[in-house]
Amino acid sequence: MDRGFELNARLEADTILLGDWPLSRVLLMRNRLFPWLILVPRRAGAVEIHRLPVADQMQLTHETSAAAKVLEQMFQPDKINTGALGNVVSQLHIHVIARRRDDPAWPGPVWGSGQAVDYAEGEAERLAGQLWAALQRSA
Repeated sequence: MDRGFELNARLEADTILLGDWPLSRVLLMRNRLFPWLILVPRRAGAVEIHRLPVADQMQLTHETSAAAKVLEQMFQPDKINTGALGNVVSQLHIHVIARRRDDPAWPGPVWGSGQAVDYAEGEAERLAGQLWAALQRSA
């Protein structure tokens, strides 16, 4: 399935690996300001959702919804933002972000809204463990 798949270097540098679902590599963005997951289909050369085989499109929709549900349960956000932009990193990846009216970027987009704030020592690992446990139950 993931023959030839390589995670984009920028995505790798900006995230913490949580694990692999049937289709996607699941990552946590290194920015404590927003509960922010990134799903990267493990398909070599994948750039656009509509170019994936239909079965992969359906699986990606399922995984994106499962990620949103976990973020909703864990963080009680006002809104879940989901997007696949690809303007900076062309490798297909889906952002799933829990947004709150009191977050520093509300109501605008999180992209380009100030500097990311990294997690305190040990905080990212604890959150990653909690998220992955919840995500494994939901997939």
